[in-house]
Amino acid sequence: MKLDLTNAQRAVVLTQALPYIREYYNKIVVVKYGGNAMIDETLKAQVMEDIVLLQLVGVRVVLVHGGGPEISAMLKRVGKTSEFVDGLRVTDKESMEIVQMVLTGKVNKTLVNLLEMHGGKAMGISGIDGHMIDAVPKDERLGFVGRITDINVEPILDLLDHGYIPVISTVGCDGSGNAYNINADTAASRIAAGLGAECLIAMTDICGILRDRNDPDSLIDRVTVSEATELFRTGVIADGMVPKVDCCVEAVLGGVKKVFIMDGRIPHSILIEMLTDEGAGTMVTGDDYDENEGA
Repeated sequence: MKLDLTNAQRAVVLTQALPYIREYYNKIVVVKYGGNAMIDETLKAQVMEDIVLLQLVGVRVVLVHGGGPEISAMLKRVGKTSEFVDGLRVTDKESMEIVQMVLTGKVNKTLVNLLEMHGGKAMGISGIDGHMIDAVPKDERLGFVGRITDINVEPILDLLDHGYIPVISTVGCDGSGNAYNINADTAASRIAAGLGAECLIAMTDICGILRDRNDPDSLIDRVTVSEATELFRTGVIADGMVPKVDCCVEAVLGGVKKVFIMDGRIPHSILIEMLTDEGAGTMVTGDDYDENEGA
């Protein structure tokens, strides 16, 4: 939808974004990309535009992506049925070859291409490159699904220092050369912590943490780690939100200043969350977070 703004209104919008741009200038921001924003072509283009804009105003953006729907589609094409245990895809050796091909090939390079089409400078890598994500089997029932044992952020920092947006596919490896499928939320959390990121943006298909999951108007704008623990205990955070919020809490405990659980279905939700007062989801912080710090 095109908005007809006067030049004066455009100037006001840009001026209001200035303190936020100052806050994030030269800071690392990790974006975990997935959900409908990754499937819908219009939303995908808007996410890439947001990321390029952030890079152009001096934010050091790292994009971490999964690719579940694309993996499922390819497995179906070769006649393999996707099976899940506790929300994680059972991945035998043949399936792992397909996962690696789809994530590090088709999905990763498509995102790199889109970023560069929108004026960005991007480089695609996987967790195997430079042993960025070391892993071991998470559960024998899951096959080649990995549990992260170590994160090496040097390849990411090298790309950032050379002006690139690192685009990371979440495939890890062990010392014997075995590749593993890594949960993208977990990988993004560990990478953000390893980088000492200013913030992590976790894009989802819901508007954030809801006090009443059946009421979109019950959105919790901000929650601390202690408050999140209580929401777990009382069942407010339940089902599929549990692992997502767990990853957010882990990132904060690992040193990330703030994590945004954000509705990726909202056009330009990254810019709304980062550069306006309105916000587009739930912010998770440490108990001692000072919202005026760095402002």
